[in-house]
Amino acid sequence: MKVRIKFNKTGSMKFIGHLDVMRYFQKAIRRSGLDIAYSQGFNPHQLISFAAPLGVGLTSDGEYMDMQLNSFFSTKEAMQKLNQEMNDEIRVTNYVALEEGSKNAMSIVAAADYLVSVKDGYVFPENYQQLFEDFLTQKQIIMRKKTKKSEREVDIKPYIYHVAFHEEDFSKKTGQPIKGSVAQQYENGKKIYLQITTGSVINIKPELVIEAFCKFAGIEYEPFAYQLHRLELYGDLHANPKADKEEYIKNRELVTLDSYGHLIEE
Repeated sequence: MKVRIKFNKTGSMKFIGHLDVMRYFQKAIRRSGLDIAYSQGFNPHQLISFAAPLGVGLTSDGEYMDMQLNSFFSTKEAMQKLNQEMNDEIRVTNYVALEEGSKNAMSIVAAADYLVSVKDGYVFPENYQQLFEDFLTQKQIIMRKKTKKSEREVDIKPYIYHVAFHEEDFSKKTGQPIKGSVAQQYENGKKIYLQITTGSVINIKPELVIEAFCKFAGIEYEPFAYQLHRLELYGDLHANPKADKEEYIKNRELVTLDSYGHLIEE
């Protein structure tokens, strides 16, 4: 049986890298008593995989991990067993069963919601909301996108799906309520909500969008001036990697990754 869990990552845990988070879950799963399945061979390991691992320094409400189990508990009981073995800065918030043959979370990620907060003590334009709206009116937003293997210029505008400056407005645009977010708050109140393309095919980081905005606004981009918080991860029900860019964007239908599964009743 395959299950998908949703969890958050907060506080000092933002400084823990992906490999350590994976080890953290491996230990928590063993202690919890969940009947996790293992690979075969001389070096068996737990059959788990993560969707779009979070970078160091980011916090999140919307992290996902898939697990293969031999037997299962109900959603409520499984969440209790996991959370009692974990600290307060990583908590499981959902646990759903997937149909046999379901694609793993990593392969279906298509978009993500982020909250970008300006940290106190850093300079940022008072009229940033109007400037950001002007920034989005450009026909193209060309940025140099770096990967491990290459560097090329990309028009990132088509991959910025929604932008807002208030929680209520962003929820209306995305159709996804923001409930009990663990994002850190700052006194200046300057923040930007973004929904952007994420995934193995096209991956636009929120840092790249903010860097492009700073370039447009004529201000220096300071990477450490912003706290990035992931709100949610989505799959696309109409995903078609072979579709052209305009067709893909026009036909997309985003759903949260836990909506692919169903709750397990007691």
